[in-house]
Amino acid sequence: MDYAEWQHPNHGNRIKIPPVSRIVSIILGILMLWTLLASVYTVPSDSVGVVLRFGRYVKEVQPGLRFKIPWGIDHVTILPVRRQLKQEYGFGTSGASNPSQHPLDLSREKRMVTGDLNAALVEWIVQYRIANPVNFLFKVRNAEITLRAVSESIMREVIGDRTVDEVLTIGRQEIESEALVKMQKLAAKYDVGVSIDQVQLKNVNPPEPVQESFNEVNQAQQEKEKLINDARREYNKSIPLAEGTKDQNIQEAEGYRLKRINEAQGDISRFNAVLAEYLKAPEVTKRRIYLETMQEVLPVIRSKTVIDENARSVLPLLQLGGEKGGKP
Repeated sequence: MDYAEWQHPNHGNRIKIPPVSRIVSIILGILMLWTLLASVYTVPSDSVGVVLRFGRYVKEVQPGLRFKIPWGIDHVTILPVRRQLKQEYGFGTSGASNPSQHPLDLSREKRMVTGDLNAALVEWIVQYRIANPVNFLFKVRNAEITLRAVSESIMREVIGDRTVDEVLTIGRQEIESEALVKMQKLAAKYDVGVSIDQVQLKNVNPPEPVQESFNEVNQAQQEKEKLINDARREYNKSIPLAEGTKDQNIQEAEGYRLKRINEAQGDISRFNAVLAEYLKAPEVTKRRIYLETMQEVLPVIRSKTVIDENARSVLPLLQLGGEKGGKP
């Protein structure tokens, strides 16, 4: 290749200079390589790319290897539409990728006033997805900052409608549900382009100066609930047992009453039958009663002596219902 020569005026050294066409070729090659690299980009699998041409929206591109017009003509914004995002309020997780999660004053954000004019420190999380990339980028100036303002406004409204006891103890689930519904409606009204999936209360505490006293009150309430539950358990254990014993005693008494009534009625019927027979033949009835009575009495007498009015002396009768024949 031919080179032009140039001699240094002071030293006399000759320097070979490439021709102009060689320099232009190198510059053009570098520009073409840079243009090629600037024209190629990749959209991740959980995202879409929003293409702007001279700052105006052109189209959305799906995941994969894509091309654009370089030299600042096309600009592509990658949005993770298939990934759940979150914003934290009142606290910030170390290393979080969302810059809107870290305002300058976290303590101011979590301080709230309840409906009964008490103070509470509320920390919560909002989980959302980008539902409409175009609205997310162009409907509002900064969708994430707008969503943060909407969330804080709604949470302060919901907390302000409840007492401090509800906020700190039993009302957490209702607060989350109501805040979620209101945030969804307001985000749809503003066309923020996001879909709010969940609102979760992270920590709800009283202010630090009264936190120790509040913990003591909570412990007392828990002890009260424990005693009430123990009493209810003992009640549920004792009362059914007493009810069962009562029912058993009532049934036994009822059975005994019926038994005595039936026995008395049977005795009455038997007495009436004997009376009727007695009235028909009094002597026969008296003799039969006498004999039946003797049959019952004599077996239980240990020693028996029969006296005959016509006999001159006492006549002992041995073996009269003795050891084998009768009861001793």
